[in-house]
Amino acid sequence: MPALSASAPGKIILLGEHAVVHGRPAIAVPVTQVQAKAIIQANPSGERGSIQIVAPAIGLDAEYHTLEDQHPLRATIQLTLQALQLTRVPACTLRITSTIPVASGLGSGAAVAVAVIRVLSTFLGKPLNDQQVSSLAFEIEKIHHGTPSGIDNSVVTLNKPIYFLRGHPIETLQVPRRFMLVIGNTGIASPTSLTVQDVHVAWQENPNRVDAIFDEIAHNTQQARTRIETGDPDSIGPFLSRTHHLLSELGVSCNELDYLVQAALNAGASGAKLSGGGRGGNMIALVSSDKANLVIQALLEAGAASTISTIVRQHST
Repeated sequence: MPALSASAPGKIILLGEHAVVHGRPAIAVPVTQVQAKAIIQANPSGERGSIQIVAPAIGLDAEYHTLEDQHPLRATIQLTLQALQLTRVPACTLRITSTIPVASGLGSGAAVAVAVIRVLSTFLGKPLNDQQVSSLAFEIEKIHHGTPSGIDNSVVTLNKPIYFLRGHPIETLQVPRRFMLVIGNTGIASPTSLTVQDVHVAWQENPNRVDAIFDEIAHNTQQARTRIETGDPDSIGPFLSRTHHLLSELGVSCNELDYLVQAALNAGASGAKLSGGGRGGNMIALVSSDKANLVIQALLEAGAASTISTIVRQHST
């Protein structure tokens, strides 16, 4: 049997991070310039039920049963087998690679889970649909993030821009006019679970203040959705920049993010903000095509470890 493969994109949150965990809307878009990929190959000489996982980026080469129960890759495989109502599988080797930076807000954990679920279910002759894949990936997100919103697994599975409100059906964002984002990576790993927990503690201590911040973030998100869907994405810059200040008030920015955001604005970006958990990871800048290179250069000079340019469009390919 020939090797099978599946891939999944990274993602970036345009607006609504942290507030989305507390019942407000968020907008997220796929970032196809980075990908997680899973390749599976039957191993005829292997013992039935054996799945050898090879993930060079994290120095892993082990049979999945030997991993801890809460290891995300072991959990992904076990949940997939449970969903397929299978207990034993043909011996195989699962190789995982990814160009998505870890703990940077680009959805690395969700992308790896989605790619593995898809390739394993296909290998076993029972490919799962998008809803099933996303639901399983959400369970893995709980291992990574503790109390995830569900936005990462949703946008990564669908590979389309989405408008997300927890507890409501996913809405595909209409993007009649494409627009460009430049993503700047601080190079600082920052697990989302920690910042989410800290924001939750802040909310418990002063719910009125934090809810007011969440409400303004929600307003910015809704206004941006309207502008994007009516073909005026260039006007959402102020909503991005204002949201960055609000996230800073929540304590989830850091000097490096603030510096990159200001550098992007100084170079001609129409709006910029941190994206994701914060305290490291990535920021995003809304740019016109003629300003993209200037903003990229400014971010690198300001200390960005790397940059990515991505076009937000109706259907990602």
